[in-house]
Amino acid sequence: MTRLELKNHQVWQDLTNILDSLDANILVQEHLEQSDYKVCGYWDEQDKYYETITLPRHLKAELVSSSLGVTHKERFLKLKFFLIADAVDGEQAHTQKIGELVLVYNENLEFVDENWILDIDSPILIT
Repeated sequence: MTRLELKNHQVWQDLTNILDSLDANILVQEHLEQSDYKVCGYWDEQDKYYETITLPRHLKAELVSSSLGVTHKERFLKLKFFLIADAVDGEQAHTQKIGELVLVYNENLEFVDENWILDIDSPILIT
């Protein structure tokens, strides 16, 4: 019986090389620029609808996870980012996580889909 171990498979090495060469900030900034830093048609966790949410222009993105997906007909890459912005509380400046963004790309690294989880209560977001 042949034992197959995915941890040694070339696909993991290829994925690691791709992820190492990606600049998370540039990838997310390009995506945000295309939408003018606005999220349209957002439903929060309490099923409240927001027609438009404006994000701050100076965001940092941190890649926190990645996954490959395979269906019968397609393959895709899913990248999850934390969105981090500068915040000021009184006279103290600090960074604050304002949400998460999941970007999905097809096997040609063409954008397919997005998923947002935003901290609607953050004063940094304009609702």
